[in-house]
Amino acid sequence: MLLGWAEGHGRDLPWRHTRDPWAVLVSEVMAQQTQVQRVIPKWLAFLERWPTPAACASASLGDVLRLWEGLGYPRRARNLHACAHAIAEQATFPDTLDGLLALPGIGAYTARAVLAFSFERDVAVVDTNSARVLARWRGRRMGAAEVQLAADAAVPPGQGWAWNQAMLDLGATLCTLRSPSCDRCPVVGGCAFRGEGEDPARGTAGVSVAQAPFAGSDRQARGSILRAVTRFPLDRRRVAVESGVDEQRSQRLVDALVAERLLVERDGVLYLP
Repeated sequence: MLLGWAEGHGRDLPWRHTRDPWAVLVSEVMAQQTQVQRVIPKWLAFLERWPTPAACASASLGDVLRLWEGLGYPRRARNLHACAHAIAEQATFPDTLDGLLALPGIGAYTARAVLAFSFERDVAVVDTNSARVLARWRGRRMGAAEVQLAADAAVPPGQGWAWNQAMLDLGATLCTLRSPSCDRCPVVGGCAFRGEGEDPARGTAGVSVAQAPFAGSDRQARGSILRAVTRFPLDRRRVAVESGVDEQRSQRLVDALVAERLLVERDGVLYLP
């Protein structure tokens, strides 16, 4: 029933039309904690400019960060650039869980997503959406290991690609965090929750909660600083002025960005790497 529903209601996302592992990896890294509609134009632009890991590895991290602007969480760009270097050095794209986990900054979700969506392996991809679906289906809170085991057991043989896309779509469009549309759910008949009583997804491992406001946060201020340095190199005295971040906070965040290798400082002047 779920696979049948997905055929007519699944999201038409551009990275679902490829099995190229580099393209899939880029989409998964970009889409972490970022709305899909913001990702699509960046994904298309990124792959047009750097269609292979070797092409991305030949670029500077600064160039990658410039294109990444607007997606947030620039550490993801740094990790993706490092992945490109690692894959280019290997001269082959890893196609095992251990091989993918060995790439810089790649965790279990992203590794499994590449296996399922590029290599079409029968592995379960667990994100906040699919974990929420599983917890509600079973009707109780679940720990991380139990969620993964339940997800793995649910994958129909030979249907890893389609099943995982369907699970993600169900959680993203119907089995949502705040207002689940149980009346339109294709598998509500076997669901223990059905939108009634205490939600077992709350407290289940991997299910996200509402984030702190972005406005006024360090995340917003870091982005402002990076955008300012993207326009032209700045000394520390000018960062606060150009970014609109107060000087004390600016100095603290600049120190962190330099430590994370997202900025480079030479003789008191800040540059993109």
